Amino acid sequence: MRPRPPVRGRGIFSGTGLIIMGLTATLLALIFPIWSYADRSGVSADANVLNAQTVSTSYGPLSALDREFITKVRLAGLWELPAGKQAEQKGTTQAVRTAGQHLVEGHTFLDQRVRDVAAKLGLALPNEPNDQQKQWLATLNTAQGVDYDSKFANLLRVAHGKVFSVVAQVRASTRNSLVRTLADDANTTVLDHIEVLEATGYVDWDALARDMAAASTPPLANSPTGLSTDPVPVAPSASPTFQPPPSSFTLPPPASSPPPPQP
Repeated sequence: MRPRPPVRGRGIFSGTGLIIMGLTATLLALIFPIWSYADRSGVSADANVLNAQTVSTSYGPLSALDREFITKVRLAGLWELPAGKQAEQKGTTQAVRTAGQHLVEGHTFLDQRVRDVAAKLGLALPNEPNDQQKQWLATLNTAQGVDYDSKFANLLRVAHGKVFSVVAQVRASTRNSLVRTLADDANTTVLDHIEVLEATGYVDWDALARDMAAASTPPLANSPTGLSTDPVPVAPSASPTFQPPPSSFTLPPPASSPPPPQP
């Protein structure tokens, strides 16, 4: 009995089998790139968010932090400028009145700068202080005498301390040339204001430390023991050690005054 010859066209190497193998290989080739990049979706999402918050300008990319900084510079001037004018009239010591003069001159300069930057970048700016700033102005309006001096020095010192860290963050990270130069001017002005406010002798350092610590990460170790917790009057410095560069806006030196009398 002769063996049956093999049937042609059947098996994996038949025409139909080769077509199925080809389709399978094509499908795997399409699926593999999607699978291999699936774990990178988080990076792409972050990049998309960054691009969505950053806009291109002829002066460099403008980030959300840049825009927030510009708004805060404008808001600072809207309440610190009138507060400075008020201190020139209501301050009971020459140091407080000089601090007011610094606020007026510094924020007059910064307000002009920020309005110019905003116009070039096409940004809208606020035209009145926010609710918290209005409350601070109301507090100063009702205060009189030494109480006014103390409230003025401490409210303004806390506000400047908080914005100082924002200025540093923006200056370190911005890619926009206009924002960079504005941060330089803001840094010079804010540091000068901090120094003249401290030179009044009214800054409550304990309250200032508590306020700043509330908005920051607590220290890893406890404070050293053996230190007195009673408030101690701080004598103002004779003059600021910081000198603005020649190309920056120059502010007059702060005046010195003795510490406020203790009750």
